[in-house]
Amino acid sequence: MRIAFASKGDNRESMLDERFGRAARIVVVDTDSGTVESIDNTAGISAAQGAGIQAAERVANLGVEALVTMHCGPKAFAVLKHAGVEVWSAPSCTVGEALDMHREGRLARLSEADVDTHW
Repeated sequence: MRIAFASKGDNRESMLDERFGRAARIVVVDTDSGTVESIDNTAGISAAQGAGIQAAERVANLGVEALVTMHCGPKAFAVLKHAGVEVWSAPSCTVGEALDMHREGRLARLSEADVDTHW
């Protein structure tokens, strides 16, 4: 399974970013092989608008099955849902800790956005 994480850094020790669309990086972990890849999200950080939609499209194109993030807005959530990507909410922690929580079933799966647009 490939899982994406909205992150402040580029590895498992990096903290999750509070905001998905403007997260510094998207870290993708392949739980089968253990590989980790880091995707730059500079475009989202500097976007005047549409950062969540752009990040969601980027994540959907990575072929992941799930996104773990602290928060997800309505437009990004709609794009992810349409692409078949599950969205899971995590507390403030590292990518590695969030991965462990996901494996252990301790994260909440979002059925809708948990913040308003332009949060």
